[in-house]
This record gives sequence, C-alpha cells and structure tokens, in this order.
Amino acid sequence: MNLPNESVFATVPSIMSGVRLMGHGGLDQLVYSHDIATPQPKANEVLLKVLAAGVNNTDINTRIGWYSKQVTGDTNTGADEGYQDLDTASASWSGDALKLPLIQGADVCGEIIAVGTGVSSDRIGDRALVRTMQQHPSKPYECLTFGSEYHGGFAQYTCALSDEAYTVHSPWSDADLASIPCAYSTAENLLHRADLKSGERVLITGASGGVGSAAVQLAKRRGAFVIAVAGAAKHDDVRALGADQLISRGTDLVAAVGAEAVDLVVDLVAGPDWPMLLDVLQRGGRYATSGAIAGPMVELDIRTLYLKDLTFLGCTYQEKIVFTNLVAYIEAEEIRPVVAQTYALKQIHQAQTDFLNKAFTGKLVLIPES
Repeated sequence: MNLPNESVFATVPSIMSGVRLMGHGGLDQLVYSHDIATPQPKANEVLLKVLAAGVNNTDINTRIGWYSKQVTGDTNTGADEGYQDLDTASASWSGDALKLPLIQGADVCGEIIAVGTGVSSDRIGDRALVRTMQQHPSKPYECLTFGSEYHGGFAQYTCALSDEAYTVHSPWSDADLASIPCAYSTAENLLHRADLKSGERVLITGASGGVGSAAVQLAKRRGAFVIAVAGAAKHDDVRALGADQLISRGTDLVAAVGAEAVDLVVDLVAGPDWPMLLDVLQRGGRYATSGAIAGPMVELDIRTLYLKDLTFLGCTYQEKIVFTNLVAYIEAEEIRPVVAQTYALKQIHQAQTDFLNKAFTGKLVLIPES
C-alpha cells in the first residue's frame, strides 16, 4: 500500500485542535476542540501545517445558511443566531447539503509537511497558499470551495490537492499571506472577468472590506481610475490603498460621480441603493458582482439594462490563471496585505463578531496553536 511520506508524518500528532461547524446556525455551532483526527494526505494531496487562516464572509454565510434562496436579508442578519426553519439542503455554495461536522476556513497559508502518492517529496517545507475556489473536475462553472465542499483551514492541519496548493516565495508574514486567497482571488476574478483596462473608471462598493480593499489595489495595479465607496471613517485607509476618489456610503452616486460616468462597477453590496449603480454606468458599461452584503434582492428596471447595452457579470467560478497571477503579484511586491488584527483560532467567535461589526479595514486572521 502506498503511504504518505512516513519519516515526516511520524512527527505529526494523530489528534489535532480545530474548530468544527456542527450545523447551520449561530456562533454556538462553531465548536473548538482538541480531539479531531489529523488528516492524512491521499493520492495527489499534500498535508499542510496551518500557519494562519483568514476570516471571510463566505465562512459566516455558510455557517448561517445565507446562500439558501429562503434568505433575502443582508449578511449580518442571522449571523449571531442563524435562521429558523432553514432549508439546509440548499444552504451552501454548491446548493447541496454540507457534510457535517465540517472544518471551515477558506483562507489558508500553510507549510507542506507531508505528501501523498503522486506528489514529489521536494514539496515538503514549502510555504503555500491554497486556492479557495477550485473547479469541479467534470462540471464547468461548478466550484468546490475550500472550507465548504472540502475541510478547510480552521485547524492545526489540513489537506489539499497538490496542484491547488501554490508555493509562494515572499518575505510576508504568515498572517499577511493568509489574508490573500479568498478576498484577493475574488477581487482579481471580478476585474479579470470584466476585463478592466488601464485608463478606465471603476466604481467599487464595500471598498474597505477584504474583497473591496483588494479590488482597490488590483484595479490600481491595472492602471484604472478608482472610485471607492466606503464609510467616511475609513476613507484615509482606502485612499492609502490607491483610491482616487472616495464616496461615503449612502451618498447619491449620480450627484457625486455623474450620470454615465464609469466604465465598470464592481459591486459587493447590492441592497436597496443598487439602482444607482446602473445610473452611473456609461452606455456599454459593465457590472460585475460577487457579493450582496446589504441584501440580495434588488430592483431592476430591465429597460436600463437593454437601452444602455449593459453587460452583467456574476463572478464565482475562477480560471486558474487568476490565482497564478495573484501569486506572481505577491512575489513581485505589486500588492500589499491589509491585516487589521490577528486572533488565536480558539477566539473564532470574537473574530467573527468583530468581522460583522466592520470597524476595521482589510482582513482579520486566525492563528492556530503551534
């Protein structure tokens, strides 16, 4: 029988600490324990010692079941206690019921400490980032999400497919690197799919959050003029990331930006103010979205869509080039991490509470026990 690299794996404890999601619901469904079996890498997999794991909306949305079509409110609603009478069979990214208990954690920076069959032992010792949105092997546009369809990074150890664990050479800290996979790949995918070009004007909503702050940096990297929408208290932070113009949440966008004044809207917010986003788009403009933190239900005058020849892009599926490019940006120091605070993994309840309060810019990161 083929086994993982035994000389290294013999030093790994058989039991690890981590956080298990026991079911859809409130923070009480996240249970920290010290009796979780340490995974062993299967064929074509690597075993990583988790060095740091970021906090993301998707982890919270998955916990509370926000992806269910039953839910029509913003992403904070139900975040503490969950939803009553939730259809759990359709409350995940994939639309299928989660396999519980589940170790969540979409963002992982880890050290490869063992390999399964089919993987070179040369990978042992590499510091790596795991790609969050992974393609289904046979179904186009169907994603397998790390920490949702697979066990993720909220534990001391995790396994990943070797070709989904990208070696990174960078002086950044583990927490810095762990701030990248989910948020920055989401942001880069939005700009990649929308084909943002140098000199274009892009408006980014939710610009102080993890994805929003990443989108500001990545849009500036492409040479765009960036208009960022964020809370007034965070304007200085977002301006430091490269935003050319700052607009406070709740502002009349047409008055602030002008009608038909932008080429692309990158929207992470949606909610009741959504129609204004189409008003500021020029004819032939593009709208790209990967979130709806203010609520998924919006009002669309279909005439605006077709009379202005707009293009709408829903952006979840990611081509591999998106993550490959991100690693290259990191190694070339073309982007920089924005880590607001770190927590011990056992403090996950506090970290998610602070995340939902949104009194920070950038990312929150969890650190497992060493």
